[in-house]
This record gives sequence, C-alpha cells and structure tokens, in this order.
Amino acid sequence: MSTLGDKLFRKTKEEWMDLLINNAIYIVIFLIIMIVVIKEPSFISIPVFRNILTQSSVRLILAFGVAGIIILQGTDLSLGRSVGFAAVISASLLQRPDYASRFYPDMVQLPLFVPLLAAIVVCVFFSAINGWVVATFKIHPFLATMGMMITLYGILSIYFASGAPGPQPIGGHDNRYVELVTGQTLGVPNLVLIAAIVSVFVWVLWNKTTFGKNMYAVGGNPEAANVSGVNVTRTTILVYVLAGVMYGIGGYLEAARIGSANNGTGFGYELDAIAACVVGGISFSGGIGKVSGAIAGVLMFTIIAYGMTFVGLDQYYQYIIKGILIVAAVSLDAKKYLKKV
Repeated sequence: MSTLGDKLFRKTKEEWMDLLINNAIYIVIFLIIMIVVIKEPSFISIPVFRNILTQSSVRLILAFGVAGIIILQGTDLSLGRSVGFAAVISASLLQRPDYASRFYPDMVQLPLFVPLLAAIVVCVFFSAINGWVVATFKIHPFLATMGMMITLYGILSIYFASGAPGPQPIGGHDNRYVELVTGQTLGVPNLVLIAAIVSVFVWVLWNKTTFGKNMYAVGGNPEAANVSGVNVTRTTILVYVLAGVMYGIGGYLEAARIGSANNGTGFGYELDAIAACVVGGISFSGGIGKVSGAIAGVLMFTIIAYGMTFVGLDQYYQYIIKGILIVAAVSLDAKKYLKKV
C-alpha cells in the first residue's frame, strides 16, 4: 500500500509546478505573515487578527459583488461610486436626532433596515442598468460601467449637495446604527459575522443553485450556454443585480465603519475588489472562480496593508507590492488558461 510520502515523491516536476501555481496565493500569505512576524513577533495576536478580519469584512462583500461579473468575463468600474452612493444615503437617513447639522433636519428616527433597503434598491437599479446594457447591446463591460461610474458620481454629488447643511461630510450617525455595525456579539465583531453570513449565502448561491450553474456556464462559453437553453441575457442581468445588492450592503456598513460619508466615499474601491478577485484566482477568462479565492485575495491585501503598517513601512511600498502581485496573478492565470487551450 503506497503511503502519502511515496505519492509525494512520485510527483513529476510539472505536477509540482502546477501545485505551486494553484496554491501561490496561500504560499504568499504565509510568507508575508512570516516576514512580518520575524520583524515584529507581537503581530501574532488575537487583537491583530481580529482587526484584520474586521477590516476585510466590507471589502469581502464588495469583492463577492464584482466576482460574479468577472466570472462572466466582465468587470465593474462603477463599484466604488455605487458604494459611495449607498454610504451617503445610509448616513443621510441615519443621523442622531440631536445632531446639529442633519441632512434632513425634520426627519423622524427611521428603523435601521429602511436606509439599508434604500441603499440596496438604488445600487440594484444602477447595476441592473449596467447588466442590461452589457447583455442587450453587447457593449464591453469596461466601457458600460465606466460610463455608469461617471454618471453615478454626478447624481451622487447632486444628492450630497442637496442636504440642509450643504455639501459637507455627513456625520453624527445614529447610535443604533454605529452599534449594529461596529459592535460585537459574543466577543465577535458584528462586521465579521455579517461577512461570514454573506460568504455562506454566496457559496450556496454559486454552488448549489441553478443560477450559480448558469453563471459559470455563461462565463465559460456564452454561445454554448445559449445552445444548452440558458437565458444568457437574464443570467447576466441577475449577476449584476446581485452585485448591486452587495454594493448596497457594503456602502451601508462602510459609512458606519468609517464614521462619515461624502461624495468621495468609495473612490478606488473597485480596484481593490477587482485586484483581490484576480489574485484569488477568479479569472477574467470567464467561468472560473471560487468563494474561497475571493476570501483569500481580500485577506492577502489586508494582511499586506496591516502588516506593513504594523512594522512601520511606508504605505507607498504597499502600492508597489500590490501592483507586482496583481501582474503576477494575471500572468499565472493567463498561463493556466493557455495550458487548457
């Protein structure tokens, strides 16, 4: 009977290379943690990992949104502006009654779910338009979502400037709202619990439903999926709608997490989310990507940022490392794709 050691010994050089390539992100995460720990041993502590998980939570929810679109061979440049819109809506509707500079001075205190629903509805509306334009007119998602990104910023800025105090950061959040997002349940940050629930929901949706199977089929080969009876247009729009739901939730959480919101909130978030997905193995070639990959990608970038800040390294080095990792991830992804052709 062969042992595990015998099996490992019999692996060919090519099989070892495939193993390293397929698990590159986990190896990189491990190496980054080791480097930081060697320089600063106190990095290994429960408070540090709790902070890393908390900071990753909103980014993970946003990454799930754009991940589905990437699986369809698309992208979404309007993610950041959608998140900003959701954050401004949430913040404007959930201010303390005694706050001096209220966006709506005479508004009664709303239930916490009402602004969340409003944020989700707005994000779903604009994201569904993206999906409809991409699916109906066959416009490249880069161009369609770039146009939406610019449009959204204009609409967001108009709304932001329409408040009673004028165009100024919206703070003074309702204590219930702040406690819901930044509080803890049984010692676990609520943001981490929310991200965990969303992760389970997305995993089930992607892996155990007809919608998930159709998404992978359309992303892998739209023509074949269409011949097989999959409604490509409906599937594409539904993937964008799901992304809008994630952006709405993410914006609602982000406004409370950072303590304020303005028309610049969310700027650049799309790049972080897309980069995390790509590094996590969600392929622009379409039809390939796992929930675990998105989680690993988001965690890696958070560990890089937190770890470098922890050891006192200038944030400019973070940009250099992020850029190198993104190019490396795309190169590895392209290599894997070429091997399958």
